[in-house]
Amino acid sequence: MTDQSGHPPVASDSAVTALQAQVGDRVRAARAAKGMSRRVLSEASGVSPRYLAQLESGEGNISIGLLLRVASALDLPIEALVARQTLSPDCARIAAAFARADTDTQARVQALLHQADAEKANRICLIGLRGAGKSTLGAALAQARGVPFIELNKQIEAAGGMPVAEIMALYGADGYRQLEADALDAIVAEQDRAIVAVGGGIVDEARTFTALLSRFHTIWVKATPEEHMARVRAQGDTRPMDGNPQAMAQLRLILTGREAEYGRADAVLDTSGASLDSSVTDLLALVDQHAFLPLEP
Repeated sequence: MTDQSGHPPVASDSAVTALQAQVGDRVRAARAAKGMSRRVLSEASGVSPRYLAQLESGEGNISIGLLLRVASALDLPIEALVARQTLSPDCARIAAAFARADTDTQARVQALLHQADAEKANRICLIGLRGAGKSTLGAALAQARGVPFIELNKQIEAAGGMPVAEIMALYGADGYRQLEADALDAIVAEQDRAIVAVGGGIVDEARTFTALLSRFHTIWVKATPEEHMARVRAQGDTRPMDGNPQAMAQLRLILTGREAEYGRADAVLDTSGASLDSSVTDLLALVDQHAFLPLEP
C-alpha cells in the first residue's frame, strides 16, 4: 500500500504510541503470568530494571535487539509482543513449543484440542471488568446468531431469590461463589449453543474459572480503565466515584492484578475507543475467525 506520492505510508505518532503501550502491556502480563519480578527479568534479559519499567509503562522506545532479549527471557517469540493479534503469554509459549515439536507430538496435541473444543460445544463466555461492554455485546451477538443470551448474575439472583448485593451481604463471598459455580454447571447441562456474560471477579475463584475455560470458548472484552469507569457512570451508577478520590487508582490496580487471568481467554476483543457498531462487527468477525459458533445448517 502506498500514499499519493507512491511511497509506503509512514506510521503516525499515535500508531507508534499505541504499539509501545501494547508491547508494555504484553511484557507486564507475561512477567506476571510467570510470577517473575522485574528484577529477575532484568537479570535474565540484561535490560536494566529502570528501562523495563519504562517499557511496561508504554514509555520505552526499545530497540529490536533489547526487545528480543526480553522476549527470550520470557520464553516468548518476539512476535507475541509486537503482532497485532493478541495472544496471551501462555498461548504464545504453547504456540512456540508446538512449532518446535515433532509430528507425532503435534498430532497428539491436535487430538486433545479437538476433544477440548467438543467439550466447549458452541458456548461462548465473555469475561472482563464491568464496563467493558459484555452485556451489550453479548446480547447483540446472541441476537445475530439466534442463540440464548445469559447474564450469569441474573441466573444467580434467580437461584438465590434475591439481588446479588443481598446474596453477598447474607451469605458472603463464599456463598456467592458457590451459586456462581452452580449457575455455570446448569448452563453447561442445559445449553450447547449460548452466549454468557459473567462478572469480572470470576477470575478470583481459580477452580470456577478453570472450569469455565474448559467448557466455554472465552473472549476477554477489554477497554481502558477510563472507559470502564465512564461506561459504568453512563449507566447511571455513580457509586464507583462517590466519596472515593482513589477510585480510578483502585480500578487500575484491579485491572492490572487480573490481566494475567483474563489473558488466559481464547481470544481478546479490545473495545477501547470503538463505537458499539464497530465492536459488534469486530466481535462477529472474531467469533467466525475462531469458529466458536458456526451457523447452524
